[in-house]
Amino acid sequence: MELDVVELSRLQFALTAMYHFLFVPLTLGLSILVAIMETVYVMTGRPIWRQITKFWASLFGINFVLGVATGITMEFQFGMNWSYYSHYVGDVFGAPLAIEGLMAFFLEATFVGLFFFGWDRLSKVQHLATAWLVAIGSNFSALWILIANGWMQHPVGAEFNPDTMRMEMTSFFDIMFNEVAQAKFVHTVSAGYVTASVFVLGVSAWYLLKNRHIELACRSITVAVSFGLAAALSVVLLGDESGYAASHTQRMKLAAVEAMWETHHAPAPFTAVGFPDQEARETHYAVEIPWVMGLIGTRSLNQEIPGINDLVAEAEERVRRGIIAYDALMTIQAEGKDTPENVRAVFDETSMDLGFGMLLKRYVDDPREASEAQIEKAAWDTVPMVAPLFWAFRIMVGLGVLFIAVMLYFFWCSSFRGQQYPRWSLRAAVWMIPAPWIAAEAGWFVAEYGRQPWTVDGVLPTAMSASHLSVLDLLITLALFTLFYTVLFIIEMGLMLKYIRKGPYQDVEETEAWEERHQNRLRARDGNGPFAPAGAQAASSVDDGAQRPNITPAE
Repeated sequence: MELDVVELSRLQFALTAMYHFLFVPLTLGLSILVAIMETVYVMTGRPIWRQITKFWASLFGINFVLGVATGITMEFQFGMNWSYYSHYVGDVFGAPLAIEGLMAFFLEATFVGLFFFGWDRLSKVQHLATAWLVAIGSNFSALWILIANGWMQHPVGAEFNPDTMRMEMTSFFDIMFNEVAQAKFVHTVSAGYVTASVFVLGVSAWYLLKNRHIELACRSITVAVSFGLAAALSVVLLGDESGYAASHTQRMKLAAVEAMWETHHAPAPFTAVGFPDQEARETHYAVEIPWVMGLIGTRSLNQEIPGINDLVAEAEERVRRGIIAYDALMTIQAEGKDTPENVRAVFDETSMDLGFGMLLKRYVDDPREASEAQIEKAAWDTVPMVAPLFWAFRIMVGLGVLFIAVMLYFFWCSSFRGQQYPRWSLRAAVWMIPAPWIAAEAGWFVAEYGRQPWTVDGVLPTAMSASHLSVLDLLITLALFTLFYTVLFIIEMGLMLKYIRKGPYQDVEETEAWEERHQNRLRARDGNGPFAPAGAQAASSVDDGAQRPNITPAE
């Protein structure tokens, strides 16, 4: 298979996946924030919270629709560009995707219609229930997608059948509760919550700078920073869990992210900055923080984290065992039911290394004919490009720390300074809106690029997974996808900016009715009823007129 076809297929999938993930984190986070805001509305009965809910829901709706469109296109690529991958692991990978469609997507697709069109048809509590069901459905959708992706990172609960030449599920429970999948899920949804919180904070800050929709902006900031601070802290803590999982499930990825060429004595240091050199196999001008990597990766002070060079030596041994497994597999394919038991026994013993033997398919049609140089080259193929992973991870971590600091500052201003925000901080909040998307894309780059050269880690090499397409086919579809997604992105930005400039929907009748009821409650509480002394009535009505000049007096 031509390597160019594989690289173009990877590029096309990377393009569609990263475009899709421009919409996903905001959908995950805004669905929860909107549900929280509507909960406050139902509990207080104050129309301002209804206006706040409907405003942010309109932005959620725009993002949701475009996210669905890009997600469906991405799933089609498994059949179009990665047909052998679909054939090889479809019995395993297809199950969580099917459940995602049947359970999560149908749930959110059903209730999102009730949410947007049921404001005047459902009771407040019923409508609130639809809001939470949309939020739960969105997050359930992410759960099943990340279970599928987590299996690609750490394939458990399945085994290879040499007779059918396919992976077959052995334990759905193991796939569902895969430690990598669960860590990825909580880390990803927390990042989505941070994304939405920063978005709400930035838009609200823009309103305050423009002196528009002050009540909406102040209340939105309070909700966003409270929720965002908890989410930002969660991202860091749950990211630590992902690092711990990688230390025993994807050791090469962890070593590459740290640019750790040699095994360091325990506890290993964390390289804060440095310049990895893949040719020289060293990191220049490294600034290390003692013990930190050992604590994150092993949660101990005496356990080593293997370096890249040692892992390559281990991979070379697995390539050699993979050749033995491949030889046994070819015998099973040729002999079928007449295969000697000793051959099946050899395959069962070495089958876990079959994928490493398949790495040789890049260089030779039959791995059994590989030379020593080709075996060594295949072993070094297990090392991804170190420098991009190294810096992408540090961009993600640096932005994560920044989000904690920003949320903490605005939480302090909101809670202890009477919602007084310096103009410089509001400008900073506006400019920071793109930052969580940069962090999220960097995180996905680390997760997916760090898995190379595998489609399914240790099982199926990427070079074997692609469809038999021509370079021209891929160039045409790549150009069309780029054009189509660029148009969708422009539409998304245009609609978002239009509705942000327009501001919240004003429900005048409900607002006036609520104000009337509120004034009656105040009069009853303050002695300003029809039988109260005239002085009390006059004194209690001064501030209301100044704050709400458009209120219709209660009769």
